[in-house]
Amino acid sequence: QVQLVDSGGGLVQAGESLRLSCSASGGTISRYTMGWFRQVPGKDRELVSAISWNGANRYYSDSVKGRFAISRDNAKNTVYLQMNSLKVGDTAVYLCHADRVATPEGVSDFWGRGTQVTVSS
Repeated sequence: QVQLVDSGGGLVQAGESLRLSCSASGGTISRYTMGWFRQVPGKDRELVSAISWNGANRYYSDSVKGRFAISRDNAKNTVYLQMNSLKVGDTAVYLCHADRVATPEGVSDFWGRGTQVTVSS
């Protein structure tokens, strides 16, 4: 079964950058759309960015467009989120997501445990 490990979060000051990584094991993610969500206590989980299986299509929420960049390396079974010009409002737990992965039991979504990003002013 696919397992996702997200990492790269930390505490930074506004204007600085971080690069998140999502490494998959137990199966390939090369055929699937991958995404990054973020979660703030008391708010709905928000889709920040997504990338199609071959990288041809990428989505960014309006709040991060122009500052974040998603990429993937299918040979390494890894997805990245480069976050530049971070703002205090970007503070959240960031979770990696694999969309509709085929398994012996059917189709399932998979989630990483999340990595905390804290941006101070």
